[in-house]
Amino acid sequence: MLAFRSLLFNLVFYINLVLFLVLGFWFMFTPRSWSIAALRVWARTSLWWMKLITGTRMEVRGREHIPQTGGLLAGKHQSAWDIFALLPLLADPALVLKRELTFIPVFGWFCLKFKMISVNRSAGPSALKKMIADAKQAIAAGRQVLIFPEGTRMGPDAEPDYKPGATALYMQLGVPCTPFALNSGLYWPRRRFIRHPGTIIVEFLPPIEAGLTRKQFSARLQDVVEEATSRLVAEGRAG
Repeated sequence: MLAFRSLLFNLVFYINLVLFLVLGFWFMFTPRSWSIAALRVWARTSLWWMKLITGTRMEVRGREHIPQTGGLLAGKHQSAWDIFALLPLLADPALVLKRELTFIPVFGWFCLKFKMISVNRSAGPSALKKMIADAKQAIAAGRQVLIFPEGTRMGPDAEPDYKPGATALYMQLGVPCTPFALNSGLYWPRRRFIRHPGTIIVEFLPPIEAGLTRKQFSARLQDVVEEATSRLVAEGRAG
């Protein structure tokens, strides 16, 4: 039954995505605020289908810590679920993502329409400079910059591997950083089609104030995110 429900949800999820990309293609030509609103609708319908078919729910903690205008958010990335489920929680998100995603027909065009921050990870220091420049524009426009510091999906029990991108943004943007933790990898495992029932928890933690040194911020970000992640994973497994 679990395999059947998972297969059914995956089918519905991708049909829902294709319908948004094809039937909603006209959002490529509307004001970006309209397009972002459509993105939220797609994400929420995907979450609704997941709850209905697989019994996987979402709980959000610490909403009061989410910056309402220009701000930086950094946290765990355990699953493809994180990409779409977090977006409706932010007023105007600018997600840092790998440039290869923008090459996907239609999907990539929408990433550009949404003015997400694409990073060419093979470009070295120049990629970091471009990411910072794009993030500064997003912050100046009152948007929330969202980055996964490890740069890729990591399993719930994987050793942390934080890259320098989040710290570079923190040092250059001059704004507080809101860390977040989650346990989505327990329910939507990376590189597997199984979707487990239960409650995915996302927790936004108290902001890290601006003005710390590079070393102070890097250590504090990893400490608070990893501690909260371990707690949420343990809670998920116990429940």
